[in-house]
Amino acid sequence: PLAPAPRLHQRLLNPRPGKLSLESIQVVLEELRKNGNLEWLDKNKTSFLIMWRRPEEWGKLIYQWVSRNGLTNSVFTLYELASGDDTESEEFHGLDEAMLLRALQALQQEHKAEIITLDDGRGVKFF
Repeated sequence: PLAPAPRLHQRLLNPRPGKLSLESIQVVLEELRKNGNLEWLDKNKTSFLIMWRRPEEWGKLIYQWVSRNGLTNSVFTLYELASGDDTESEEFHGLDEAMLLRALQALQQEHKAEIITLDDGRGVKFF
């Protein structure tokens, strides 16, 4: 799920004549990386993940929802956050589980949440 779309990857690495040079593409990718919106998936820098929002930004959106709805000190499963009825109108609804976990890890580092193990998987408690 974190691998780049093959077509995009091919287009970026093999541009058509008259399009951006490989060097120009590398400059763009490096800028995305510096801004936290790109992560290299291998040491050779041939595979990457482009993120619409950084994990910290997703975490902020999730925590704003928690605060706005008076849900601090509540426990949620990852499913409830990403796919539950209560989050349907939120931007993070439908978020990939790997990115959701990264967002929650960012909140955990800020002491706003704790990722926990539940009987049926993982969950999170918000503070």
